[in-house]
Amino acid sequence: MIYLYESVVIGEGDAVEHYEIEQGVHDLPLTKHPETGVAIRRVILGGWGFSGASGGAGQKGSGEGCDCGPAGCC
Repeated sequence: MIYLYESVVIGEGDAVEHYEIEQGVHDLPLTKHPETGVAIRRVILGGWGFSGASGGAGQKGSGEGCDCGPAGCC
């Protein structure tokens, strides 16, 4: 898998750098860039998952609004 990492900003005004690093699914997150030694952290990105009482993303809701969720989230 390819994971997105970002540099850990220590000083005010430092720019955040982003890196795409290939790792195995079971590998622990890195804390330092493997080549430069710069402190980094893994960025958690969104994805599909279950949401609310409707049973999941993309399923029909209660019939309210545009019917994309229990409260008509559109």
